[in-house]
Order: sequence, then C-alpha cells, then structure tokens
Amino acid sequence: MYFFRSRVKGVCMRNILSSVFHFLKKETVLSVASVLAVISAFMIHPDKEYLSYIDVRVLAVLFCLMIVMQCYQEAGVFSWLAEKLLARCHTSRQLEAVLVFLCFFSSMLITNDVALITFVPFAILTLSMSSLRNRIIPVVVLQTVAANLGSMLTPIGNPQNLYLFSLSGMNIGAFTIILLPWTILAFILLSCWLCLSRSMPVVLPATSCHQGFQRNMTVVCSVLFAISVLSVFRILHYGIAFVVVFISILLYARRLLRQVNYALLCTFVAFFVFIGNMGRIPQIRSFLESVISGHEFVVSVIASQVVSNVPAALLLSGFTDRYIPILLGVNIGGLGTLIASLASLISYQYAAKALPEKKGAYLVYFTAVNMVFLVLLVCGVLVLNMFVTIV
Repeated sequence: MYFFRSRVKGVCMRNILSSVFHFLKKETVLSVASVLAVISAFMIHPDKEYLSYIDVRVLAVLFCLMIVMQCYQEAGVFSWLAEKLLARCHTSRQLEAVLVFLCFFSSMLITNDVALITFVPFAILTLSMSSLRNRIIPVVVLQTVAANLGSMLTPIGNPQNLYLFSLSGMNIGAFTIILLPWTILAFILLSCWLCLSRSMPVVLPATSCHQGFQRNMTVVCSVLFAISVLSVFRILHYGIAFVVVFISILLYARRLLRQVNYALLCTFVAFFVFIGNMGRIPQIRSFLESVISGHEFVVSVIASQVVSNVPAALLLSGFTDRYIPILLGVNIGGLGTLIASLASLISYQYAAKALPEKKGAYLVYFTAVNMVFLVLLVCGVLVLNMFVTIV
C-alpha cells in the first residue's frame, strides 16, 4: 500500500512538473515578467500605490481589439478577402506579393499577430497546392517581416504602439507622421526583395480553404471594431467601450472569450508592477535613466532583440519621457532575432509544423533576412538623424 501511494505521488509530481515546464516554455515572457514583479515586491512592499502602476485603459482597449479580431477571424472575413485577391494572380511573383502584402497592410488594422495567425497557414496551403512548396520558407519569412513592419503605422497595429500612443498622449496625426516614412521605406524594401525571386506561371486551385463568410457576424464585428477604435482615439471612454464589447461578445459569441491572449494582458500587468517598483528605488531609477537618456532609440533596438519589443517598450518608457525614439526603436527592433517580436514565433511554429525537417533552414533564412532589414532601417534612421533630430 505504501509503495502504491508513493508511486501515485511520484506520477502526480511528474505531471505537475511537466505542466510547469510546458507553461514556462509556452509563456516565457510572462513567466520572466512575473518573477521580476515578485522580486520587486520584496524591495517595495505592496501598498496603495500599486494601483497607480496599472494602466487600465491600455488593458481594456487591448482586450477589446483582441476579442474583435477573433470575431473577424471566426466570421471568415480575412480568408474571404485573401481568396478574392489570389484569384487575380497568374504568376508566382504576383502570388507571393499578395501573400506578403496581405500581412503588411492588414496588420495595420488587425495587429501583426492576428495577420500572421490568419495568413501564414493560408500561404502554406496555397503554395503547397500550387506546386510552390519550395517557396514556403522565403514567403513565410517575408510575411513575418511585413506584418511586423506594416503594423508600426497605426496605434492599433501592435501592443507596444497602443501602449506608447496612450502613454505619450500624442494625436493620430503626429503618430502617423513619425512612422509613415519608415513604413514607406519598408514597403519599398519588401517590393525590391520580392523582385529578386524568379517569376513563373502558376495556376491556383479552385478549392476554397475557408469555411464561409458570415455576413451577420461581420456586421457585429465591424460595429464593435468601430467602438474599439473610438476608445483608442479617446473619442469614447474606454470603460464604455469595454462594457459594450464584453457584453456583446458574451451574448453573441461567448466562446471567443476563451481565445483572448490573456497571457499578454497578464504580462502587461506584471511589467507595470515591476517598472512601478523600480521607479520608486532612487538608485536604480537614476542608473537606468543615465543609461537610457540620449540613447533611447539604440537601447530600444538592442533591448528588443533580447526581451522582445513589447516588454522593451514597457520597461524603457518608465525611465524616460522621450517616447518617439522608443516608438521607432521597438518597432524597427521587432526585426532581428526570432524573439525580437513575439509575433515572429507564430509564423515559426506554422512553418516548423509544415516543414519539420527544415526548422534549421528556416531559422537561418529568417535571421539573415531580418538582419538585412534591421540594418537598413536602423541606418536610415541614424543617417536622417544627422540632418534632422528624430531620435
């Protein structure tokens, strides 16, 4: 009996450890952020000031946008649009351009991660059915670059933009003017890269790869999206937007509530606590301010390579009020390493599943292409900064 109980306890312990390791592997950034928050709590004991750390507006708006994007995806809007565009493709170069620029332009409105979740599997299927399976790695890598760069144009394109837009208090006109030149440059670079590939005739199969376009659900999504955007631009109070979106989804499609990236929201909360506590320690705050001051752009780019661009934006913005260099740094810094932008992990997982024997080749090609784009854009910012102060 004792042996049986010991064995049961051993199996339970292994299962628990396995679950813990799986969670740590899947949500590494959240795990690190949580550990940092807990450690900082030992330095600054929890008190009423903790409540002031949390930017409730950012969390509420981010939740609204994420749930609305899930709603659009469920309605089949993105796949329907993609198939309409692909029907006009007659060469492999046209096909690749459509697949890449779908990510580039759609990410401006539906966020970079949603664009990749939607169009990377679509691209893999389309290329496989068109006898262009050997082009999966180049196209998926370019889709990832396109989503990360296209999303930088709008406040709702990615989480770090939403956060910095809210924190800085800048208007949409100023935000767009800052990032438009680099978005245009990114478009030109992507176009040039696509022109390097050999073009050949291609016939796309008539098989549909989505489950149908749901018109009624699309109308609901569009209304909720408009409400969410109004709250982003402070035309509508974020609390009203949150209540309307939450209740609507609860009544209309409550299953979507399970698909929200709650790990990202918790990551924001953990970093808010960590940054808030670090800011209350004079020695640490003084050191970080001295390191970051005057080097916000470069530090943002480098930090993004190590901790990814969302945590970098959260961390660095707590120790400087020069938000424009950070905004440029974390967006351009989303290029480079695989973890520079967590959205890049999405496309890697899809590619690794489709081509498990070519994981290494994907990583090599991904890193090479990203580094080329990163160097070109960083050099562009630094050269322009020699004539006009922008960072």
